[in-house]
Amino acid sequence: MIIKIDYVSDIACPWCAVGLGGLEIAIKNLGETIPVEIHFQPFELNPQMPPGGQEVFEHLTQKYGKTVAQVRATQEDIKARAAAVGYPFHPEGRKHVYNTFDAHRLLYWAGLEHGPAAQHRLKRELLVTYFTLAVNLDDQSNLIAAVERAGLDTARADQILKSEEFQNEVRAQENKYTSLGIHSVPAIIINDQYLLQGAQPPEAFEQALRQIAAESTEKI
Repeated sequence: MIIKIDYVSDIACPWCAVGLGGLEIAIKNLGETIPVEIHFQPFELNPQMPPGGQEVFEHLTQKYGKTVAQVRATQEDIKARAAAVGYPFHPEGRKHVYNTFDAHRLLYWAGLEHGPAAQHRLKRELLVTYFTLAVNLDDQSNLIAAVERAGLDTARADQILKSEEFQNEVRAQENKYTSLGIHSVPAIIINDQYLLQGAQPPEAFEQALRQIAAESTEKI
């Protein structure tokens, strides 16, 4: 039996990168004994972010009521955690926070037309775009470059970005998960029954997946 994971997250969420890296390590440790399929579901941390974004320290100090020094210390901690699970962030960090809706439309397309593995590749490349390359997400050429690195059709992606395609579908998915009570990410839903929240370490994910797999086998 394949374990289904719905990974609810935003590519602008550094803890989502940390959590995904931990989950990927856990799945690798499981090997072929426990097959896992990840579906990436949309969540926007800043759905009202206007074009041009906002300078990152200005945004984070306003959002969390912390000083620049406190935010910088937290960012350094996250950067170390991310690097440890295979997501090296840009040495100077991201400069701006951007709207991520177009990225979610591309992820929806990848999953719909190319399947979970392709969607996973694109998710990784979009996280790389935002946190490792730290480039402008409002520049659609940077999104297209992520699509190309993921081995997907750049002409089709460009067509989507220049249209309103998948807007309603992504909004519906976002509303679905917020209506389920998910208001912070990453949120990891396993087999539509179990919820894990936050950037868990690899061993926690591995233990949970082994336990759920064992329980699923017992029910057969």
